[in-house]
Amino acid sequence: MESLIETGLVAGVLDITTTEWADEWVGGFLGAGPTRLEAAARNGIPAVIAPGCLDMVNFHGPETVPQKFAGRNFYQHNPQVTLMRTTPEENAQLGKIIAGKLNLSTAPVAILLPLKGISVISAPGQKFHDPAADEALFQSLKASLRKDIEVIEVDCAINDLEFSETCARKLLKQIKIASEKRAK
Repeated sequence: MESLIETGLVAGVLDITTTEWADEWVGGFLGAGPTRLEAAARNGIPAVIAPGCLDMVNFHGPETVPQKFAGRNFYQHNPQVTLMRTTPEENAQLGKIIAGKLNLSTAPVAILLPLKGISVISAPGQKFHDPAADEALFQSLKASLRKDIEVIEVDCAINDLEFSETCARKLLKQIKIASEKRAK
């Protein structure tokens, strides 16, 4: 996605699954590199971002999980994918990282926070439900973002229709604002 944004063919970015940062920071196998979330910011592309799936670090089968993570909360997604729940401490660092990337933005950018779950398995009653870990992420993001970056808290889970509609409406507004600025 980052390289596609770099082509200049993208008018706006709706990025609601930033899970690669959990892998990059904690040590999973799906990291996308240290410049993940920078292309839109560097190229003046309006963006709406959500901390989707930052509750999980991806590994292959259970045998690939490093011993240092023994005793953590795991979810066997399928025989080839084992997920590990991020901790409040990891999430606090992830919030700072994500905020640092968004702070590079020169176009309108907003972050939407799904208060009832950042993934399907972190919603209430699910295996990765951990309000303290999610709150550590949210607080770190809010404390580390530039004051002009809008934070929108949505009282639902990330997979709820209300959340996706709120994201889409916000992105369309940001694209319009950016377009009007360029036209002047």
